[in-house]
Amino acid sequence: MTDPWVVRYEGYDAQDEGRREALCTVGNGYIATRGAAADCAADDTHYPGTYGAGLFNRLEDRIEGRTVENESMVNLPNWLATRFRIDGGPWFDIDRAEILAYHQELDLRRAVLTRWLRVRDEAGRTTSVTERRLVSMDVKHACALEITYVPEDWSGRLEIRSVLDGTVGNTLVKRYRALSGDHLALVRTAVPSPESVLLEVVTNRSAIRVAMAARTEVWGNGRRIEPQRGIVDEGAVVGHHLTLDAHRSVPVTLEKIVTVFTGRDPAISEPAAEALAWLPRLGRFDDLLERHVLAWEHLWERFHLDIDSDGATVRILRLHLLHLLQSVSLNSVDLDVGVPARGLHGEAYRGHIFWDELFIFPVLNLRVPILTRSLLRYRYRRLPEARVAAREAGHSGAMFPWQSGSDGREENQSLHLNPVSGHWLPDPTARQRHVGIAVAYNVWQYYQVTDDREFLIHYGAEMLLEIARFWGSIATYDRARGRYVIRGVMGPDEFHTGYPGHEQEGIDNNAYTNVMASWVLRRGLETLHLLPAQERHELLERLDLRRQELERWEVIARTLFVPFHDGIISQFEGYDDLLELDWDAYRQKYGNIRRLDRILEAENDTVNRYKASKQADALMLFYLLSADELREVLGHLGYRLPPEAIPRTIHYYLDRTSHGSTLSAIVHSWVLARSERGRAQEFVIEALESDVADIQGGTTAEGIHLASMAGSVDLFQRCFSGLELRQDRLYLTPYWPEPLGAMEFAIRYRGHPLTLRIHGDCVEVQAAPGRQRPIEVVCRGEVAELRPGARVGFPL
Repeated sequence: MTDPWVVRYEGYDAQDEGRREALCTVGNGYIATRGAAADCAADDTHYPGTYGAGLFNRLEDRIEGRTVENESMVNLPNWLATRFRIDGGPWFDIDRAEILAYHQELDLRRAVLTRWLRVRDEAGRTTSVTERRLVSMDVKHACALEITYVPEDWSGRLEIRSVLDGTVGNTLVKRYRALSGDHLALVRTAVPSPESVLLEVVTNRSAIRVAMAARTEVWGNGRRIEPQRGIVDEGAVVGHHLTLDAHRSVPVTLEKIVTVFTGRDPAISEPAAEALAWLPRLGRFDDLLERHVLAWEHLWERFHLDIDSDGATVRILRLHLLHLLQSVSLNSVDLDVGVPARGLHGEAYRGHIFWDELFIFPVLNLRVPILTRSLLRYRYRRLPEARVAAREAGHSGAMFPWQSGSDGREENQSLHLNPVSGHWLPDPTARQRHVGIAVAYNVWQYYQVTDDREFLIHYGAEMLLEIARFWGSIATYDRARGRYVIRGVMGPDEFHTGYPGHEQEGIDNNAYTNVMASWVLRRGLETLHLLPAQERHELLERLDLRRQELERWEVIARTLFVPFHDGIISQFEGYDDLLELDWDAYRQKYGNIRRLDRILEAENDTVNRYKASKQADALMLFYLLSADELREVLGHLGYRLPPEAIPRTIHYYLDRTSHGSTLSAIVHSWVLARSERGRAQEFVIEALESDVADIQGGTTAEGIHLASMAGSVDLFQRCFSGLELRQDRLYLTPYWPEPLGAMEFAIRYRGHPLTLRIHGDCVEVQAAPGRQRPIEVVCRGEVAELRPGARVGFPL
């Protein structure tokens, strides 16, 4: 039976190596390293990238007569770099060797990557190699590599080259390679002891120092071996050349312990001194492993999720949780970092922070809310920059960027390359102002889960009010309609950047944006009533927020225009005037049409002419709001949404969506779960396989899709359980398929550690012992009080 805690790969496949490297990344929320073999260098097959949370650098290029600036998450020195050879022969190269056996596995429970292979060289000598690695969840600055060599049928001289390689660049993403990618400059190398080396580099514009120290030792038969040591000192490459006598069938184990510190770390003197000071404190590989496993054991208690009858699904969900926690973890709490859309797993999107946290925070809120709090403060620290952006655009309040990096300015590229046509094109996607809606929604949901009034008073309320102020400012009054409108934006569907003939100017009255803007304005007003009188008074004075402006918010919140056509919600004003696309013809011609925008541009056409969406747009309303909540918001706006309009709207857009984003499967599965379980299940499978099967054809190798991974977990924990947190209550309306047996998962709600178990005919909620105040649980109209240490059950 396949172990639901292990992801295995049998056989070496050069064509699949990039995907495996991303999926076998090990990290701890501070630093992460791709699952590339220790003996490889960056090329078109392998990419041993290492990334530090929040480490960015900005470079400039000239493209078609324009200066283009891009800020990127920096690929740090390669700490893995370790190779071997026998009797002075060629260095081992897996792409040239005769491979007799190859096995690779990622232990999800322990976050340890193991690689085992048997190889035969040109002289007919057979060697087995077992490599284990970890990035410590216990000591966030520590990485460890263990390689055991077994000469199966030979004795002779074994040479090992173990280095820290600072000559790396950002070259993973092919379409970025025409742009500058050299971010690091050498500061110094040093050999502080016979076993250790130091490499210090600095980012060449942001001036962040990064220090790595490595201690390399060799062991055999439980005893330390002292090989002949030579120093490798080749510019930004420093390490050891080790030579020793190897004997037939006698294992030789190399241990490489590495410390990493940067100039952004709190509570340090300077990176190099810290890296050297911590290196002798860490012990051996197994010492680090023991504490690392314990830290993961505690995490898995908080993130417990199990399904009785489906080990394959559980394994993928655990893989997704693993990568979420390797990208952001308790090690991130004291760092000024956001949630990179592609994790710390690759260089796609340049490590930028988008709106993806909208799909990620629900998983964190219910398990480690202190982490959500920290990640929301990343946004709060950039509130001044968002205010400047709004002011420069002629608006008030805070306009958060579509892509954020180090300082909160808009990092969206001004030009992007269409790899289908080879054309460099203007990129207007920064018009996706709805990113501010996501920030506001996340603040409100965090407060609903935690009742953290201190956060609301000092951070959350200010963000909510300034985002509400932005929407109150950008909305303009349309006298002909007698309603407010919002023009020149983009919705979540990134295909529609403007109207035909006006491609870069945005669209008007995107339904998702307008409805959620009304929601934000109302939450801003509601938040004021939640604040204590003194804090409310001080905040209103500090923001110069006067009664007239608040009254205007109330008017806008009930009079924003929402377009409809044929009894359904229009994606935006004028959507119904666009052409229908011949979907069958394009599928027959191109097969994969997920990126329909690129295909049409290469044909000298534009997707702006057609009723065609990249991903869910209007349907995002059904994802963020329950049907009752959406009816209430639309009712407040003076619109009626009859029950039959919901399935009609869902199917209308489902038939016109190319699913060019991995988020599309998440949203469509969610909105179909109540009415069409069979079709919803198809999208669940797609969501689960987005990266595991690399359904977009090569994008996983550039970095996993973190929002899709977290969103797939959320499908099970909230959608299929019907879990909602509102009105100071925990609501459950399960839609769990009975053939799947039982689902059990752990959450935390307002200080209560809870375990939920859902069967086809019953739902149970168990509270851990404690002294918290009782909470109310509601299941399909039945209300029960749940006290610490007690259990409540509801028949279904």
